Amino acid sequence: MALDYETPVDRMATRQGPAKRVDTRALVQGACLVLIEAAGFAMNIVLVVLGLPLFVFLFLAGWDLGLLFAQLGNLADHYRYAEPVARHLFSQDLKVAFLFAAGGYALLRLPAFLRRLEGRLAEGDRRHD
Repeated sequence: MALDYETPVDRMATRQGPAKRVDTRALVQGACLVLIEAAGFAMNIVLVVLGLPLFVFLFLAGWDLGLLFAQLGNLADHYRYAEPVARHLFSQDLKVAFLFAAGGYALLRLPAFLRRLEGRLAEGDRRHD
């Protein structure tokens, strides 16, 4: 049984015409666009997840900042006088809740982000043709 395979040398010998050059400008522009869009997407996720508890607490306080800060002071007093183990567990729970909320929201918005990114990248391709 003979194996038929093509090596890079074979490909170079059978190539027709000059080598195709890579458009580095378009490559760098595309990479910058992806990085900017991804950073905006990530910051949007973080700001929404951090702002949602503020919205909920303001809603529960009847949009009264005095009541909101009174409740936050009450929470701070309970946290300050709690045992170190309880404090540690509470902070771990907050971290896990933040990660789950951010991850869930990111998964929910990811398809729309990818469609928008694909459209922006395709728009750049059409503009340069």
